[in-house]
Amino acid sequence: MHAEQSPAERIAEIQASLRDSKLDGWLFYDFRHSDPLAYRILKLDEKMHASRRWFYYVPASGEPVKIVQSIEQFKLDSLPGKKLVFRGWRELNDRLREVLAPVAKESKRQVAMQYSPMNDIPYISRVDAGTIELVRSFGVEPVTSAELVQKFEAVFSPEQHQMHVEASDRMHRIIQQAFAEIARRIRANEPTTEWDIAQFMLRRYKEEGMEQEPMIVAVNANTANPHYMPTKETKSPIKRGDFVLIDAATTLTRPEAVATDQTWTGYVGETVPEEYTRIFNIVREARDSAVDFVRKNVRAGKPIRGAEVDDVSRGVITRAGFAEQFTHRTGHSIGEETHGNGVNIDDFETRDSRRIIPGVCFSIEPGIYQEGKFGVRSEINVYVSDKDIEVTGQPIQTEIIPILKSP
Repeated sequence: MHAEQSPAERIAEIQASLRDSKLDGWLFYDFRHSDPLAYRILKLDEKMHASRRWFYYVPASGEPVKIVQSIEQFKLDSLPGKKLVFRGWRELNDRLREVLAPVAKESKRQVAMQYSPMNDIPYISRVDAGTIELVRSFGVEPVTSAELVQKFEAVFSPEQHQMHVEASDRMHRIIQQAFAEIARRIRANEPTTEWDIAQFMLRRYKEEGMEQEPMIVAVNANTANPHYMPTKETKSPIKRGDFVLIDAATTLTRPEAVATDQTWTGYVGETVPEEYTRIFNIVREARDSAVDFVRKNVRAGKPIRGAEVDDVSRGVITRAGFAEQFTHRTGHSIGEETHGNGVNIDDFETRDSRRIIPGVCFSIEPGIYQEGKFGVRSEINVYVSDKDIEVTGQPIQTEIIPILKSP
């Protein structure tokens, strides 16, 4: 992510990537903000009024072309390239055919679009089937832009990497303080709820210069719902003998800051019962096996894909007999949003075939959820550098926190 780039610099970088990928070009298309990725990648105003279709074609070499409707013909003026104006749909088709004619004569005849074959990666599927059919009618084959999107949307700048590390360290500290606050309240016989601890964490966010994002604070059966979140009206008390899960994600309150996302578990007692420890140990092995797999391959310079990492982690839980209780992907891309636009660690909800490349960050967060009883998840973040990986928010959890154990 290079926020400081001008549009012209961004287009030059896109063209270099197209040549590296041996693609003829990248065709951007939008109708009423149907593709938010296009606005971000091209550095367009994400809030601009856009009521008509537009195309922007970036060839691997040569001048880009804007295709815009007559009453919104100034929409793409911030971008470099030649402008072609259309009025009706016939003119639009003629302009698009004209722009793509050189591609149709090439041997591969391929242009990247925000499209995912078989909808394998729905996060990339922003172009409707009819527009894909239209482009194909001109003798050009759309191919997925998934890897290109990742490069321009999910690779951290050095400054973003540093902000992620800083946010992760602060988050780690706040989560430990939340467990300590539970212990303080329990020992003081002070009634407390999931909502109370969430409010405690939000106050600490503010003190630490972090955005006020809500988080999961769950006890007992609520922990078996991966997306449970307490509210002022709907929350459970926290008492002795309760199992507690905290899943929190936010960013520093700085421009271009990227997220951190961590999950820890604790037990309100001096010692943790075996039923919780047994499940946690399986989840921990699934987490650590995925991390080890990524580390080994990155160090060896071997390309791996998000789906492969999910398979490794899920395999541990499957072999332990809990396949049906692991109900989500192993991890997600992390960017300026908690769920970013890069590779997800997923061969379950989707089949993410994107490569894990230097500069990306993602979560590893396997879980086992026993409905009506409890669920265990352990989440860490992995940043990938050129020849190694970094697990942020250290130290990572190796056992369930006995919340009332004396320090």
